[in-house]
Amino acid sequence: MITTNTDRPAVLEVRDVSKSFGSVVALERVSLTLHKGEILGLLGDNGAGKSTLIKALSGVHSVDSGEIRLDGKVVNFQSSADARSHGIETVFQDLAVFDNLNVIENIFIGREESYGRFLGPLSFLNRRKMVEQWKRYTEVLEVRIKDPYQPIGLMSGGQRQAVAIARSFAFAGRIVILDEPTAALGLREKRNVRRMIRRLAEQDISVILISHNIQEVLEVCDRATVLRQGRNVGECEAIPELQEHIVSMIVGASAAARHMDHRGPAQ
Repeated sequence: MITTNTDRPAVLEVRDVSKSFGSVVALERVSLTLHKGEILGLLGDNGAGKSTLIKALSGVHSVDSGEIRLDGKVVNFQSSADARSHGIETVFQDLAVFDNLNVIENIFIGREESYGRFLGPLSFLNRRKMVEQWKRYTEVLEVRIKDPYQPIGLMSGGQRQAVAIARSFAFAGRIVILDEPTAALGLREKRNVRRMIRRLAEQDISVILISHNIQEVLEVCDRATVLRQGRNVGECEAIPELQEHIVSMIVGASAAARHMDHRGPAQ
C-alpha cells in the first residue's frame, strides 16, 4: 500500500449521485472523494453498483440526481468523449484494443500525431513523434514490451493490459479508472500491472481501481470504498488490519459498516 496524504486537493467529488434504469435503482445517493495522486479501491459484490458508477464517471451514463465535481467544478458528461476531454480515461475489462494493430497504433488510434493538414482532410502521420512518446511512457510506467510494432493479437494478457494502461496514461489529465485490471492474469503479470498502477499515482494521476480481489486492494490502494446494493456502506484505509471490516461491509455482515470513515470502524 502507498501512503497518500488525503489533505491533498480533491480531484473528483461524487455527491449523492443516484441512477435508475426503469424500476431498478442502480445507485442511491452514492458519494466519494478522490484526491490527487491517490489510488482508491472500489469494492462490492456483483450488482453493488460499481459498473454503473464508473460508467457515470466515464460519460457512458448520465446521472438522475446528485453532482460530479472535478477540481471543485460541477461537470455534466454527455458522452465518453466528453469525460475524456476532462482528463478521465477508463480501461474497461474488455480493454478495447485492436488485435490487428500494433502497439503504437493502439496507443494513438483516433489521436494520431501529424505534421499538419494536406489536401483538406489528409495529413502526414508523425510516426517518429509517436514512437518517442511511446518510449517515454515505457520509461515512466516501466512497461516491458520490446517491440512496439508487434500486433496486439500476438501478445499475452498482461502485455495487452499494459498497453491499455499506457494509453490511458498518455491522455489522462487527471484520473485513470481501471476495471478489474488483473483479472485472468498470471502471478507475474499481476505484479507488473500493480507496479504500473503505482507508477500512475507517482505521476500525480489519481486512480480508481475496481476489483473483487481484496488482497490486491490492500497491496495497491490507499483507501477502500465499498458499495452494496447501490449504496455506500463505508470506507476505510486499505490496510491489512482492516481486511475483516472490509469483508463485512461487502457481505453486509456488519451494521457498523455504514459508520466507517477513513480512520476505520466506528467505536
